[in-house]
Order: sequence, then C-alpha cells, then structure tokens
Amino acid sequence: MDFSPLWISLKVAVCATVFTFFLGLLSARLVISLRSGKALIDGIFSLPMVLPPTVVGFFLLIIFGKNSLLGGLLLKMGISVLFTWQGAVIAAVVVSFPIMYRTARGALEQVDVNLIYAARTLGMSEAKIFFRIQLPAAWPGVAAATILAFARAMGEFGATIMLAGNIPGRTQTMSVAIYTAVQSGDRSLAYYWVAIIMGISFFTIFLMNYWMGYQERRGGGKR
Repeated sequence: MDFSPLWISLKVAVCATVFTFFLGLLSARLVISLRSGKALIDGIFSLPMVLPPTVVGFFLLIIFGKNSLLGGLLLKMGISVLFTWQGAVIAAVVVSFPIMYRTARGALEQVDVNLIYAARTLGMSEAKIFFRIQLPAAWPGVAAATILAFARAMGEFGATIMLAGNIPGRTQTMSVAIYTAVQSGDRSLAYYWVAIIMGISFFTIFLMNYWMGYQERRGGGKR
C-alpha cells in the first residue's frame, strides 16, 4: 500500500496553513484599517472562495506558467512550481486563504473597540494594540479559522491538479488519488482514501468545535 498521498496531503496542508495563517491575519487587519476601497479589496480577497477551483487553477497556471512574467523570472532563477508539491502548496494557500481571512476578520471586528480606544489614549502603537489586545481577544475565532483553513487545504483538488498535476509519489494528494482510483475503476482504493480523508476532516471539525466550546466554558467561568 502506497501511503505517499497521505504524507503529501499532510505536508501540503501544514505548509499551506502556515502561509494562510499569516496572510489571512495581515489581510484582515489591512481591510479593517482601510477607510476607503474596503468593499473592493474584500471582494478581491474573497473571490477564490466563490470561483470554481479549476478556474483558480487556470489563473495560477497563467501566473506561474513558463510564458508568464513571473514564471519566466522564476525559471531564470532555477525555480519551477509547475508539477511540484510546492505548486500544490500555492494552490492550497489560494483556495483556503478566503476562509482564514473572512473568519479572522469577523473575529477581529468583534473585539470591543473601547479596549482599542483606551490603548490608544495610553500611547500604544497600532502594532502593539493588534498583538497585545486585538489578537488575544479574537484568538478563539482565529484558531477556528486556522483549523478550517487546514481542512480546506487538505481536501483541495481542482486547483491542485491544474497546477501541480497528478504525479504519484510527488504531487498526488489524497483527493487526487481518489479521482485516479475512480477513473481506473479501483473502487476499493477509492473507498480507502475516502475513509481516511473523511476521518481527518471529521477530527478537524471536532477539534474546532471542542476548542470553541472550551473557550466558551473558560469565558463563562471567568465571569
């Protein structure tokens, strides 16, 4: 039994979640601080969530293709993301980013503004306010966003197969392995990978619900 799709999926999902965590937080903070153009920027950041993953993958192919400006520059540096696991990470980041961004933004916007105003009157910088007040207060929501982003990255298929392809042992994730097994008529293998990915996804959602419940109980105990 080849377990490489499992390890590749975990590697891609973990790496993508790390990038998505920081990009989502920074983007949420940026949009919240904007005074104009907020709707436009929010629409751009949220677009991958409503586009079909294959469309996202098509745009990624255009951006990172050999004939593109960025793709050509990367090739001159000896770097290629096409048909590599790094390409799968990029696809997972783009697709899971809107979940992290929107959930983190909602959590940050729920922080009591009076705490922020009080911190400003005390002379705290905006960076200190974010890291010492906003982020700790919004942490339950941010943690839930991170878990959901991981689950989304784990199950990504459309953009991944467009950008990273389907190379066994290199870029074949569990989702792609399921597709390949069904196409080849190997239903037993497809059921096997479906069971694994469903188990991981269920555990991820369970972990998020447990975390949210723990935070609510902890908050209730403090009051």
